[in-house]
Amino acid sequence: MNIKIILTTLVTIILFTSFQPKTSTNTEIKKGMVKVTILYPNGDGKTFDMDYYTNTHMPMLANLFGDALKQLNIDKGIAGRTPDEPVPYLAIGYLYFDSLSAYQEAFAPNAEKIVGDIPNYTNIQPVVQISEVIK
Repeated sequence: MNIKIILTTLVTIILFTSFQPKTSTNTEIKKGMVKVTILYPNGDGKTFDMDYYTNTHMPMLANLFGDALKQLNIDKGIAGRTPDEPVPYLAIGYLYFDSLSAYQEAFAPNAEKIVGDIPNYTNIQPVVQISEVIK
């Protein structure tokens, strides 16, 4: 196998496992859970450091939220609906909790630290949607 393919595979495995909370890496997403979606809209002059977000910010959240965080996922925007349209969101983060109160109790004492870290990776004001998993 090509060394480049091997290295790429290893980096992917390392990055994937680093996104999962240490205490619940195999938590299944179930109906009734709460999903916090953090969207970073694209636009003129918008910047986003995906490396910092994936390797520093989101692991920090996993550590701060501890056992309350059941799963964490990240999407990187790569295209719009058609080839002529720009990507609508540069990144989207997903945080899963058993309940709204579990999220609120984990976020509240850490809000200042979390929000204060945003300028380290983007100049975008994120849009946050909290929803209940239906299916």
